[in-house]
Amino acid sequence: MPMSSTASPRRTEHGAASAAAIAGRVAAVVAALILTALFLSFRPFQLTGELDLTGGDVVNQLGYGALGALSVAAMLMLADRRRLAALASPWWLAMLVFLVLSVLTAPDPNAAMRAASFTVIGILAVAAVLALPRDGEALSLVFAFAAFAVLAVSYLGLAIFPDIARHTAADAFEPEHAGLWRGVFQHKNVAGPVMASFSFAGLLLVRRGWRAAGLLLLALSLLFVANTGSKTTLGLVPVAMAMVIGPGMIGLRALTPMLFGLAVVGTALATLGIVFVEPLHALADQIAPGLTYTGRTTLWQFAGELIAARPWTGYGFESVWGTPLVTESDHPFDRDWDIRGVVHAHNGYLDVALSMGLPGLAAAVATLLVVPAIDYLRTPLNRENLLIADFFMMILLFTSLNSFLESYLFRRADPIWILFVLAALGLRLTARMPMRAKGRLP
Repeated sequence: MPMSSTASPRRTEHGAASAAAIAGRVAAVVAALILTALFLSFRPFQLTGELDLTGGDVVNQLGYGALGALSVAAMLMLADRRRLAALASPWWLAMLVFLVLSVLTAPDPNAAMRAASFTVIGILAVAAVLALPRDGEALSLVFAFAAFAVLAVSYLGLAIFPDIARHTAADAFEPEHAGLWRGVFQHKNVAGPVMASFSFAGLLLVRRGWRAAGLLLLALSLLFVANTGSKTTLGLVPVAMAMVIGPGMIGLRALTPMLFGLAVVGTALATLGIVFVEPLHALADQIAPGLTYTGRTTLWQFAGELIAARPWTGYGFESVWGTPLVTESDHPFDRDWDIRGVVHAHNGYLDVALSMGLPGLAAAVATLLVVPAIDYLRTPLNRENLLIADFFMMILLFTSLNSFLESYLFRRADPIWILFVLAALGLRLTARMPMRAKGRLP
């Protein structure tokens, strides 16, 4: 008896669905491995300052070069074209144009190009991490895998290599940090913000219904943050969670971008404002005499003087700190820090202005802060989109405020810069692509 005419089409449809499912799993695995590599780097537990991020290290040249190639190949072969199109942005293009100009105007364009190539590879890798997963569940699994992997290696390092995974009294420049945890990272000031962002991922898992995994990730992350000794980071975590999730719980989700804007402006006034705005400086002297943010105000004043000398073009990508412009400058006896040995301004926004000029800073602020906040408002009222957008917004809020005291914007493959890019591009994706949900983990 002849077979039903519908048997072959059904078999074909089933085969196509199976192939699509396999491709989706492969894409998610590749995304998880890329994100994990970005956080762990190709030289974990390295204690030699900036070597881990320089373009002259062969291991990093090969490692990040291969990671960039894998990211591009994966996007071409495995990513949904609609997701790639959603990530494309004229704002990012304009910002990258300023990055290229800062390379061309640098005193050593070749060195600047090597450094900038790491920055571009990092952005491409993050784009792949966001474009490859097919749904909200896969994207959440990618975050969870990377976070648990970094935490596992970091805690293992504390047990096996305690003199490497912790700061010690032998640290040449900062013996006062002895005993504070840094895990796989070079410094506690990197470990703290990264682990804080992992706690946001833990909250995402809890909100999606993966309670056991989420609570474990949340607890391990916050325990690590507490042992980095950064009270500011630890205190900012619940603030970021409340500012993002709180308004949504009372039906005022549109309030979150407003709170975000007020937090950024307020922090700017409380930090840079007391240096560059005389009334705020006088007010700070009355309220908190001697407030210097551990000597940072000295650096900011010096950086401001340099920016005033070249406000439109800046000095070129990574062409200020560690160069004769700084190392051969005068050092007044009453200056809090000897700026001749400083590697950055301890303020990301000032460093962007130093590299790209004030127009470049304006493009960066628009691309990394203003547009993502608008994207958050445009997120479709779909549960998966809202949960993941909240996760990205928490990271964006945290990293943007942290940038007023530390410097990692455009800083090659710095994991905090990677988080900043992940949040900004992620909000663009959640605003433009509906996120499907496949259900809870078994």
